[in-house]
Amino acid sequence: MIHLSEAAAAQVKEMMKQEEGDNLYLRVGVKGGGCTGLSYGMGFDTEMKADDQALDPQHGVTIIMDNESAPVLEGVKIDYKQNMMGGGFTIDNPNAIASCGCGSSFKTATNAGTPENC
Repeated sequence: MIHLSEAAAAQVKEMMKQEEGDNLYLRVGVKGGGCTGLSYGMGFDTEMKADDQALDPQHGVTIIMDNESAPVLEGVKIDYKQNMMGGGFTIDNPNAIASCGCGSSFKTATNAGTPENC
């Protein structure tokens, strides 16, 4: 299960207002790439695919993910932090055993992904 903080949900809902279409989902996924092997992806989607699963809404936001990403995202916490330099989403993944210096890619004990030369 992914946990979405209230701050992250508020930011997602604000961003959804700027998107075209109704009934938007927050799609969270993992793909191969980055310095360490796996990279996160977040975006909006209007429909679920056959290999997707949906989580119960959290603070008014429904998260969907593909079945392949689900084990890697188990226990992930998504937050939104605001500071003097702006704001951004943070992802805390208890499954990550290593991450790159910039924090945009990671690997798990069971999934090394496809590291790229950075």
